[in-house]
Amino acid sequence: MNDSVNRAVNRAVNPASIAPPAAVYSHGVVSTGVKAMLHTAGVVPVAPDGSVPEGLAEQSKLVWSNIGVILAESGFVIDDIVSMTTYVVAGANVALVMEARDAVMKEHRPASTLVYVPALARPQWLVEVAVVAAQ
Repeated sequence: MNDSVNRAVNRAVNPASIAPPAAVYSHGVVSTGVKAMLHTAGVVPVAPDGSVPEGLAEQSKLVWSNIGVILAESGFVIDDIVSMTTYVVAGANVALVMEARDAVMKEHRPASTLVYVPALARPQWLVEVAVVAAQ
């Protein structure tokens, strides 16, 4: 069976008449032929054993690993992500967060918003990401 038959067509929208995205993402994504959607809660940097890495780079990688597990468990893949919202504790080096995201996204360009927050629900958490996927 051709897996692409079961997936939505997600088309990036980056109008030439406005400024390009400020980083590696798209201004919008149009999804057509949607059969299923996945909305995650904010995915946090907690390992299966309950531990939380100390550094932002390690936390960011763990968040994306956790997102990958949620996607796989739901029958989705990274390229099905159409939108993501990233929350980063103010003062953190956002480049480390974007590096982890970009390593996973490769050439995929979902819509993306990054928000600096004073704190997250647990003081040791430095980053949290929520995604929407469509297929």
